[in-house]
Amino acid sequence: MKYAIIIPDGCADDPQESLGGKTPLEAADVPEMDAVAAAGVVGRASHVPAELPPGSDVANLSLFGYDPLAHYTGRAPLEAVAQGIELGPEDWAVRCNLVTIEYQTMRDFTAGHITNEEAAELMKAAQAELGSEQLRFHPGVSYRNLLVCRAGQTPIPFSSDTRTTPPHDLTDKPVTEDYPRGPGSDLLTQLMSRSADLFADHPVNRARMEKGLLPATNVWLWGQGSTPRMEPFAQRYGCQGAMITAVDLLRGLATLMGWRRIEVPGATGYTDTDYAAKGRHAVEALNQVDLVCVHVEATDEASHEGDTAAKVEALGQIDRHIVGPMHEALKSHGEYRILITPDHPTPVRIKTHSHGPVPLAMAGSGIAPDAAAAYDDPTGLVSELVFDPGWRLMGHFLGKS
Repeated sequence: MKYAIIIPDGCADDPQESLGGKTPLEAADVPEMDAVAAAGVVGRASHVPAELPPGSDVANLSLFGYDPLAHYTGRAPLEAVAQGIELGPEDWAVRCNLVTIEYQTMRDFTAGHITNEEAAELMKAAQAELGSEQLRFHPGVSYRNLLVCRAGQTPIPFSSDTRTTPPHDLTDKPVTEDYPRGPGSDLLTQLMSRSADLFADHPVNRARMEKGLLPATNVWLWGQGSTPRMEPFAQRYGCQGAMITAVDLLRGLATLMGWRRIEVPGATGYTDTDYAAKGRHAVEALNQVDLVCVHVEATDEASHEGDTAAKVEALGQIDRHIVGPMHEALKSHGEYRILITPDHPTPVRIKTHSHGPVPLAMAGSGIAPDAAAAYDDPTGLVSELVFDPGWRLMGHFLGKS
């Protein structure tokens, strides 16, 4: 049996006035997704428990069949794993965004989608001026970077009571009430404040402003945690997997699950990603592993920017270049199953993640079709096929429950 999972991150949404009362998924041209729905079933899953934040870390843990209430420790340690940064049992990782804050308002949580090279220069400066043997700044991809806090003579000050706010939750909002709180917050706030002075006249920012681009005014620290311990996916569910993604969070989860990571040239984690290249690599990977997962961040990024048209366009690209080729290739392998589902809703209206169910479409061997003819939010919301908690979906999809 071959399996494919396609994750259009954050594609679940509300009806939009600009789309005539339709959701982006309803408005998008997605005949291949609709074909999966017509051949199988449409349902819904709730991946984020009410007591946890509605982030991709929590939601994807659940989507891959791990109870987040038992396994979630924070976002940053997953990204550390993706970068090959080994954390000791008492070490912590902290997500380190490069952001643009103007007049204490979050102008842009990506610092204008700063380049990898520019980000690396700023992280180098941060390490030289703010870091130490215990505090290590690590460059990542664009605005997504890390701070690793190593245990030493001085104990790590953080705990489960440390509270931070994702910067993408603050777009166009004041930040004064959302600086870190609780154990270790003084350290995080001090580093954030000192980075503003350090970056103010940095050559990277001077060059960006000369080009009319947004500067990275400072780092924003959040998503702290220690490394989770997870049972390998093959041991838990009996099949080998491979991950295609441009996002370190998903790379880290793949590593912890024991999956292969397939790097695709042109995959950016943004709306300009090479959808067709992702589709081609996914089709090829079906010859090598039991399960192939393709994660696409573009739909989530469009929501964070409040860009409905870009979200609709991204869904069409995913449908044409990933879902269609994957579904066709699966059929040539004999018995198969395919699952299409986002991890969490990211409504354009609020520009950030939210709790709540997401629609799913599932088809293939042994799945009796229901009456659904289309894959969209309203169809999922009225379906009697419900996974709550959502981590039970994976066992059902793989026929293990």
